[in-house]
Amino acid sequence: MTDILFYVLAATTIDEQQHFVCRLTEKVLAQGKHIYIHTGSRSHAEQLDRQLWAFRHTAFVPHSLVDEQRPVSQSPVHIGWQDAPTEQHDVLINLNDQLPSFFGRFDRLVEVVIQQDDVLGHTRDHFRFLRDRGYPITHQDMRLRT
Repeated sequence: MTDILFYVLAATTIDEQQHFVCRLTEKVLAQGKHIYIHTGSRSHAEQLDRQLWAFRHTAFVPHSLVDEQRPVSQSPVHIGWQDAPTEQHDVLINLNDQLPSFFGRFDRLVEVVIQQDDVLGHTRDHFRFLRDRGYPITHQDMRLRT
């Protein structure tokens, strides 16, 4: 069964959320995991792609966009916005306002919650859906960290 992890941030902007996702991706990658980051649109995926290259000049997070016009790369991190990825990944980081139907294919689903009404609303919906179906859920309240 997929483990679920909600990170609750004090952040209020998408840019701050994406910066956290960059740091988290680097950390999970260091554990040898393959990661799929699911966004809501091509433009959001492209923005995250640029941020992963530049979020810290000493970092290297090998990644690629998944789209219909490029062959799938062998990088351990993929960013997409379409239906289920064809590659096998360990961790799904969901930045989409919808809970993807394919989340059960992953060992872990990560939701990154920021303090915006629309994000809080859809992640609460995701939490209720997952809790009601018996998924093991953990949350990390990052608001308490300095």
